[in-house]
Amino acid sequence: MQRIIFCDFDGTITKSDNIISIMQHFDPPGWEPIKDQILSREISIREGVGKMFATLPSSLKDEIIQYVVETAEIREGFGDFVSYTRKENVPLNIVSGGIDFFVKPMLKPYDLENQLYCNGSDFSGNTIQITWPHTCDDQCSNDCGCCKPSIIRELADGNAQKIVIGDSVTDLEAAKLADLVFVCGDYLEEKCRELNLPYKRFTHFDEVVNYLEQSKEVVRR
Repeated sequence: MQRIIFCDFDGTITKSDNIISIMQHFDPPGWEPIKDQILSREISIREGVGKMFATLPSSLKDEIIQYVVETAEIREGFGDFVSYTRKENVPLNIVSGGIDFFVKPMLKPYDLENQLYCNGSDFSGNTIQITWPHTCDDQCSNDCGCCKPSIIRELADGNAQKIVIGDSVTDLEAAKLADLVFVCGDYLEEKCRELNLPYKRFTHFDEVVNYLEQSKEVVRR
């Protein structure tokens, strides 16, 4: 059985959520009520993220990139995890509700651009506009923005063992399609427990590698 991995970026590859960190640091007027509406599911992720970035002037692009690159921390063991997936020929897809202009610089050392699915950006206007190259398919009505379950359906056939790695609300629908979920956040762990989804808690990517190595013979049978 072929394994295929779908790994979140914000709060999973990085230790914190970069969108929230950007908003807290630059503190544009009106962003916090939008964040609360997303978390309460009053508005969709796509609508909320678009509205939050529209509160930021396009002129801040370089400053935002610099801020994320300087402050965001990559979770321990991620480089070895990427190397392991390549050695074992396990497809690794980075599926992120983050935005290309700050996700790509963070992932550049790992040569993952061709394995990245995230939202786009447009700086041609006065404020930052988010674009949506990976919207929901006809089986999803959640208005996700970057629709992780749609990407899973597109890339994984019925015989694959689907592994989802994530932490929060944007990973929940993907987790429902997974054969195994690695969680590093309380929200996703609570939901996996509540919905009886198969999951394992991790802190460092070395733990993910160890489990994949120990269980690979079982998958091959």
